[in-house]
Amino acid sequence: MRRSGVARRPAGGAAPSSNRLRALLLLLLATVTAVLAGAVPVSAHAALTGSDPQQGSVVQEAPSQISLTFSEKVATSDGSVRVYDPKGKQVDTGDMVDLGGNSYGVKLRPGQPDGTFTVTYQVVSADSHPVSGAFTFSVGAPSKTTVPVPGQEAGGGVVGGLYGSARYLSYAGFILLVGGATFVLACWQRGAGVRPVQRLVVSGWLTLAVATLAMLLLRGSYTGSGKLGDVFDLDLLSDVLQTKTGAALISRLLLLAAAALFIAVLFGAYARRDEEDDDEDEDEKDDEGVKDVEESEGAEEGEEGVEGGLREADVTKGVGSEADDEPSEADDGSYQRDLTFGLAIGGGVVAAGLAASWAMAEHASTGLQTGLAMPLDILHLLAVAAWLGGLATLLVALFRAPSDAQIETAAVRRFSRVAFGSVLVLTATGIYQSWRQVGTWSALTGTSYGQLLLVKIGLVAVLVGIAWISRRWTAQLVEAPAPTEEDREKATGDAADDDASASAGAGTAGAGDDAGAAGAGDDASAGTADDDGRDDPERAAQLARQRIAVATAREKRLRDADPGRRGLRRSVLAEAGVAVVLLAVTTALTSTEPGRTVEEAKAANAAVAPDTQSGALALDMSFDTGGKNGKGVVRLEIDPARVGANEMHVYVQGPDGKAHDIPEVKVAFTLEAKDIGPLPVVPDHIATGHWTADGVQIPMAGDWNIEVTVRTSDIDQVTVSKNAKIG
Repeated sequence: MRRSGVARRPAGGAAPSSNRLRALLLLLLATVTAVLAGAVPVSAHAALTGSDPQQGSVVQEAPSQISLTFSEKVATSDGSVRVYDPKGKQVDTGDMVDLGGNSYGVKLRPGQPDGTFTVTYQVVSADSHPVSGAFTFSVGAPSKTTVPVPGQEAGGGVVGGLYGSARYLSYAGFILLVGGATFVLACWQRGAGVRPVQRLVVSGWLTLAVATLAMLLLRGSYTGSGKLGDVFDLDLLSDVLQTKTGAALISRLLLLAAAALFIAVLFGAYARRDEEDDDEDEDEKDDEGVKDVEESEGAEEGEEGVEGGLREADVTKGVGSEADDEPSEADDGSYQRDLTFGLAIGGGVVAAGLAASWAMAEHASTGLQTGLAMPLDILHLLAVAAWLGGLATLLVALFRAPSDAQIETAAVRRFSRVAFGSVLVLTATGIYQSWRQVGTWSALTGTSYGQLLLVKIGLVAVLVGIAWISRRWTAQLVEAPAPTEEDREKATGDAADDDASASAGAGTAGAGDDAGAAGAGDDASAGTADDDGRDDPERAAQLARQRIAVATAREKRLRDADPGRRGLRRSVLAEAGVAVVLLAVTTALTSTEPGRTVEEAKAANAAVAPDTQSGALALDMSFDTGGKNGKGVVRLEIDPARVGANEMHVYVQGPDGKAHDIPEVKVAFTLEAKDIGPLPVVPDHIATGHWTADGVQIPMAGDWNIEVTVRTSDIDQVTVSKNAKIG
C-alpha cells in the first residue's frame, strides 16, 4: 500500500543529476567562503567625525582630557580609548566619560611631557559592529619619532573570519527553515511527508542554531581582543549578554526552541494525517476492487449455498456500512485545515520573531526612521526566506523526491505566485533601505557599500530573469502519473527474470559437457536457486544491485518523462546557484559601512580639519543643559585665528548629528595670562543651527580660553569652554 513521502530512493547510488547538483552546490559554497574571507575584517558602521585635540594638531599644553566624537552612538567600556606618550607609556586613567551626544572622553594623568601622543580607540557601533582606529597629536612640537600604534584590528583575524562565516550560515539557516516550512504549508502540503524536504528544513534549523550559538561565544573576542582563546571566557560572555546584540542572540535561541516544536508538529502529526488521508483513498479503491471481483465470480459460477450466502451477506454488509457512514470532522478535511491554519499562525509568529532578532541589532535599529525601518526590515527578511528558501525546497523536490512523491504541477504554480509576491515586497522594501543607507548618487558609486549594493541589484535582476524563465516552464508542465507499486514490482521482476535466465542458460551449458541433458536440467535448477541468493550470497548481492539499478533508472525515466519538468529543473538549479552568491554578497553588505555614514564622516572630518596655511581654528564642545533636547555639540570656527579681525562661525548639532536650532548662543574670549577679558561676542543666526559674526577682534596672541554659552530653553543653560592658541 502506498504511503506518500515514505518511499525511499534505492540505496544503490544517486542519479547523475543528483551528483551534478551536489558538486555544483559544493563549488558555490567554496566561492561563498572565499567571498566571506575577503569581506573581513568588516568595516565600521560608526565613524570618528571629530576629536579634541584634533588629529595631527599641535597644542601648547597637554590637555587634561581627550574627547572623541562619532557619527552615531557607540558602546564603550573602560579601556576603549587609550593614550600613549612619546615613549610608548600609557598615560590615560582608563575611565571612559560620556560627554553627551555622540562624544566620549578619557582623562589624562597630569604632568605630561612635550612630544607626539598616540590615541587608539576600539568601540562597538550601535548596529553591533566593532570600530577601531588611531590618531596622533603633539604637545609643544612633534617628536622626531612616534610610537607605533598597538595592533588592534577590530573584527579581523581568525575570530573575524569565523564570526563572518557564522553570520552567513545564520542567514542561510533562517532562509531554509522559514522558506522550507512556508513552501510546505502554502504550496505543497503533501511535501510534509517527503524525507528530503524534511531533511532540508531540519538542516536549516540546525544550521541556524549552531551558527547563533557560535556567534554568541565569539562575540566577546570579536569586539574585543580578537583572540581565539577568549571564546570560552565566561566574563566576556557575561558582558556580551548585557549588550543589545547579546540579547538578540539569546532571543533567537529561545525562538528556535519554539521552532523545534513547530517542526515536530509539521513533520509529525501533520505529515501522518496527510498519509492517513492517502491511505484511506487507497483502501477505498482496494475494497471496491475486491467486491467487484467477488460479484463477478458469483455471477459466473452461479453458486448458491452457505459460501455464496456468506459472500452476499458480506457484500450487503459492506454496502450498508458505507451508506450509514456519515462524514466526520476528520473525514471532511476540517481537521487538516484547522491544523494548517494553526501551524501557519504559530509559524508566522516564530518566523517574524527570528527576523526581528536581526532587525533589532543591526542596520535597521540605528540611523534614520528606525520606527519604520525595523518593521520593513522584518518584511524584507521574511520575503527573502519565502522566495529563496522556497526555491531551495522546490529544487530538492524536483531532484531528490522519490518518483511516487513527485511534486504536483499545482504546487509549482502556487510557489510561482508566492515568489512573485515576495519579489514585489523585496523591491519595495529594498528601495527604501537603499535610500536610507546610501542617500546620494555619489555614495552609491563612490563607496564600498554602494558598489556592493549595485552588485546585489545586478544579481537580483539576473535571478528575476531566470525566475521568469522558470515561470514559462511552469506553464508548460503536465501532471505525470505517479508510478504504482505494481510498476515498481514489474521493473524489479523484469530485472530478476533476465538475470535468472542468464544464469540458467549458463548452468545448462555446463551440465551438457559433463552429464548430458538430464544433468542440464538439474544445473539449471541450481542456477536458478543461486539467483535467489540461497546458495551463493555473492550472486544474491549482485542481483540486488542490479535490481536497484533498474529501479533507479525507472524512477529517473518517470521524472524525466515531462520535458517541461526537465526544463524547470535546469532553470531552478540556475536560480539556486545565483541565490547562493547573492546571499554571500548580502552578508558582506551587512558588514560594510553604509554609504550615508561614509559621506557624513568625510564631510565632518573636512569641516574640522585644521587649515595649516591660513591658521583657521575649529573646536568641538559637547553640551548638556539638563532639559529636554538639551544635549548636543557646538562647533566654533575662527578664521584666520590671528591677531586682529577674524570671522567666526558657530554650528550647533543635536544628538543625532543634525543641525539644531536653540534660542541663544553667546561666545566670550579670555586671555588669563594677561588678564584680558572676557570679551563677549553675540553671533547672528543665519540658518538652522548656524550663527556667524564678522570682525571679531583678537587683541593679542596667546593661549585664549573660549567660552560658549548655550541656552536651550527659558531656564536651561550651560557654558562650555576650551583653550586654544590664537595668533
